[in-house]
Amino acid sequence: MSRTFLGLPRLVRRERASLAATLLAPPIALIITVILNLGLYVVMGRDPAAVVYAMLIEPFVSWASFSEVLLKTGPLLLIAQGLAIGFRAKVFNIGAEGQFVLGAIFASAIPIWWPGATGQWIWPAMLLLGTIGGAFWASLTAFWRVRLNANEILVSLMLSFVAVQLLNYLLLGPWKDPNGFNFPQSVMFQYDAMVPNLVEGTRVNVSLILALLLSIAAWVFIQKSFIGYKLQVGGLAPRAASYAGFRESRAIWLSLLIGGAAAGLAGAAEVAGPLGQLQRSISTGYGYAAIIVAYLGGLHPIGIIISAIVMAALYIGGDNAMVSANLPVAAVRVFQGSLLLAYLVAIAFTRYRLAWRPAAARSAT
Repeated sequence: MSRTFLGLPRLVRRERASLAATLLAPPIALIITVILNLGLYVVMGRDPAAVVYAMLIEPFVSWASFSEVLLKTGPLLLIAQGLAIGFRAKVFNIGAEGQFVLGAIFASAIPIWWPGATGQWIWPAMLLLGTIGGAFWASLTAFWRVRLNANEILVSLMLSFVAVQLLNYLLLGPWKDPNGFNFPQSVMFQYDAMVPNLVEGTRVNVSLILALLLSIAAWVFIQKSFIGYKLQVGGLAPRAASYAGFRESRAIWLSLLIGGAAAGLAGAAEVAGPLGQLQRSISTGYGYAAIIVAYLGGLHPIGIIISAIVMAALYIGGDNAMVSANLPVAAVRVFQGSLLLAYLVAIAFTRYRLAWRPAAARSAT
């Protein structure tokens, strides 16, 4: 009599990914993340019900709090849509935070150098300069990747730290406000250097409209344009793309420039919007959080809109939890990181399934 014992499981690729499972992956990941973090809050001695209410419900209970969610949705959505185009082409721009900072620096040059300038041309010019600044910073990564075959993940990430140090130099040196009581910040920007608000009594500004327009443009670019099609083919089947004449270097340049321009635009809108001056606090982690937003949205423009709202709510909810539930900021970061990890696990099982590898058969009498 023989018995077959099960060995270790292995992942087997499915013939076709389940559409229903793909759509359910983000909410399942959110539920798993909440359950895991509830255990963490209990271990930390915090009231888990109070933390969940502050993080996930309170941002939506009043217009004042929800308007702040919309405010943070703008930069997250802008950056994530730009990054997703590169990610689909397997070009991994991890340095959007630095490109965001460079966009803010470039945009701030106008009100800092010409504080007395007036006219409705100022804030559009700032947004344009910010877009150029972000694209320029991303082009450094593209150059090193194409010319020297340097890893774009490492190069773009290291350049983010360089961008922060450049920001510190400017705010502690030539761009420091002489009347700012020695704080590392620039002068306050004039009225015409501020982007218009969309809703009176809130801080929601035109950057949200720009983010939605970019989302539409991203959908058209990916779904309807030949260039977008080439980028997707290059990411899914690089050998086939090369055989068809699709140049990898062009895909790298285009992906990084789009991502950098979007991040730079978000940085410009931040200093010309809620901040109203260049500060060291401009580097708030939007560039890193946008990576989570892009993947949580399945790298699809519509999914990214939803995930950007969720991540923005977590930003506001995290601030609420730190005040009302005495939650440390590190726990908020853990929640965001575990959300990405849970999503990656959930989405993996839409493309793969577990198969048990049989061990050697044993005979018994």
